[in-house]
Amino acid sequence: MDLEEIVVHLFSPPRNTSTNLTTTTGSNFKSQISNHFMFIHYNNCISTQQTFEKTDLEILHETVDNKLKAIEPSYEGIPPGILRRMGKAVRMGVGCALPALQEASQANGIIIGTANGGMEDCIRFLNQIIDYEEGMLTPGNFVQSTPNAIAAQLGLMTRNKQYNITHVHRGLAFENALLDAMMKLRELPDAIYLLAAVDEISDYNYNIDYLDGWYKKEPVKSKDLYSASTTGSLAGEGAATFIVNNREANAVACIKGIQTLHTTNENTVKQACSEFLSKHLKPGEKPDICITGENGDSRMLKYYSAVESVFDEATTIARFKHMSGEFPTASAIALWLACNLHSLPAHCIKKQGTVKHAENIIIYNHYKGSQHAFIWVQRLEKIKPGLH
Repeated sequence: MDLEEIVVHLFSPPRNTSTNLTTTTGSNFKSQISNHFMFIHYNNCISTQQTFEKTDLEILHETVDNKLKAIEPSYEGIPPGILRRMGKAVRMGVGCALPALQEASQANGIIIGTANGGMEDCIRFLNQIIDYEEGMLTPGNFVQSTPNAIAAQLGLMTRNKQYNITHVHRGLAFENALLDAMMKLRELPDAIYLLAAVDEISDYNYNIDYLDGWYKKEPVKSKDLYSASTTGSLAGEGAATFIVNNREANAVACIKGIQTLHTTNENTVKQACSEFLSKHLKPGEKPDICITGENGDSRMLKYYSAVESVFDEATTIARFKHMSGEFPTASAIALWLACNLHSLPAHCIKKQGTVKHAENIIIYNHYKGSQHAFIWVQRLEKIKPGLH
């Protein structure tokens, strides 16, 4: 059994979940797990739609040059002198996380997933080296040019000297941050953590991905993304934060399982989805809703079609990237959406299922057709699955 299988066993409890689960590997590795699930309490989101503070997803904000840019708030919690020197990724990450940390002032750590956070400041700093001929450079861009600048800035501003880490794993950065939070909570059952993801549209990354065919070349409106039968998607950005711990009381949702895999074969993805469902759901139990990361790229449709074929007419199929755009940690937006399904508008629904509530939610997302992830979220309040 390899490391990925061990992690899947640790954080994917079987159908008949007991108080303690013992996993055994060929090398006689054993681990007693007293808590299998991670509970989400406070959650927050800065995205390309109206999701911060007052949520309104009925009005769909359109693209500008095939880019969906984040609607940034006024960042009232950040001192103006500090805000002025922040890059966009740091601004969004800190601005989204500060209200969450106010809810959990004694957080035992800050865990962030990002693929390109700080890239724009990195390019600016490198350009300054050339422009100033390696002379006196401004320190701001250098300090914020690394992905861990967001977590570091949060630690400094809140004087949080505890666990502080940033996961940079491209399309699985947020999923690895989720696994890290689960492992920390298994180690420290009474702890509470800030879990977050953030990515920005960097001109440098956008130009490379555009030339590589990952973004659409023809103008496409958000509402027409899924009907455009061309390659590429819309560029997006955003940040989402969650306060997580082991306590069910007053929790909004619960992460009950997560699985990641690397493959370019849609049949392997379909098989992984079937196994993920059979491992987690009770016999006869159906997922109420599946939120997929379908992104309008005709080359990637085969993966989403393969996953959707696993579900029957009972399950509602929903999509979100016409609202968020495509970026490596977009699955964090899907998780925020799962925590706030009362705000899910009709334009997100691809296929309406027959279920009368949305309690068991499956999130499926992939990045560039090679990094795939499944997340099982259980809402702790039964609601209708979306048509508002």
